[in-house]
Amino acid sequence: MAELLTAINVTRGVRLTECGRVADNFYTRLVGLLNDKHPLEFGGALWIVPCNSIHSMGMRFVFDAVFLDKNLRVVHLVHEMKPWRISKMVFSAHSVLELPAGLISQTATAMGDQFEMRKGIFEGIR
Repeated sequence: MAELLTAINVTRGVRLTECGRVADNFYTRLVGLLNDKHPLEFGGALWIVPCNSIHSMGMRFVFDAVFLDKNLRVVHLVHEMKPWRISKMVFSAHSVLELPAGLISQTATAMGDQFEMRKGIFEGIR
């Protein structure tokens, strides 16, 4: 069984992910997206909790990143982070949502927007 994430920008009334993953322990936060052979696809994401800085060392694709405070309000945005980069440390951030490149612009996500995260369980096909 895997835990799936739905991320909703409540301010804009738009769903950014429907089948995201949560990285909330040492191992999943350490690995992040490094094991992903393909770029994030529509509906996919990685929510890293806790987190206030990210990197793209070893990655082979571009992605967007939404930095959220403890109340899930947007406090910083990174559009199309390229491989082999390090973000600035965002002291007010408590988590980061990594998304397919271009999704921040496509959804008009902006500073101060309010997010809602819904976790669910995926048991696979039987």
